[in-house]
Amino acid sequence: MQWMDEVAFITATRFTRTRMVTICTEKIKFLKAVYPESIVEVVGRIEKTEAVKLTVKVEIYVEQMYGHERNKAIEGTFVFASLDENMHPKRIDKITAKLIGATIK
Repeated sequence: MQWMDEVAFITATRFTRTRMVTICTEKIKFLKAVYPESIVEVVGRIEKTEAVKLTVKVEIYVEQMYGHERNKAIEGTFVFASLDENMHPKRIDKITAKLIGATIK
């Protein structure tokens, strides 16, 4: 979960270029076991944007070190709020959202 939150934070910060804080996690699903000798890939993408909040979907994929299969092991959703320098809610820039095709409500 720590890796997922870190990747979600990086994804949200790269999108907004503002201070972000995790406000909740949702729908964490553990689909497959992750063993110590596995290769793990953590992927985050913006799923939804609002005025000051955004949702990041995070997926963890796992491969066996010497195998050829790649499977989704864990998925979850993280909600972030954008903050200004005084730690107050800050509106997410609409221009940034348009760059990736997102719409802000």
